[in-house]
Amino acid sequence: MKITSFNPLIVTTDPEKTIKLFEELGFEKRHTKDDLDGREDIVGIRMKDANGFYVDIVKSENAKQDMITIRMNVDDFDEAREMLESHGFKPSPAGIVTDSSSKSIGMYSPSGFSFSLVQHIKN
Repeated sequence: MKITSFNPLIVTTDPEKTIKLFEELGFEKRHTKDDLDGREDIVGIRMKDANGFYVDIVKSENAKQDMITIRMNVDDFDEAREMLESHGFKPSPAGIVTDSSSKSIGMYSPSGFSFSLVQHIKN
């Protein structure tokens, strides 16, 4: 398994304030994904600054409070998931979220930190 990117991801019910903060820090929107997995309640915004740093902001109506996780893109989703599970990580009850270009799942460690595990689907 190869990690292809690794950056913070912020889950929030109100992404506009967070987007504004990161714009003031020099980040720009790269792209937005909405209607992920047919779910209108999830919107993902990817931002990048001039130094090449990324931050992802995900709007989720189900978030009880803002949450920070680590987005980890990999080249082999199943291998990465199995490796994390072997270290005691549990998958999100929401399951795998897919769209035309990626699949992802939240993975939670026994101590409380989490990954958003992502693999881009290449056509």
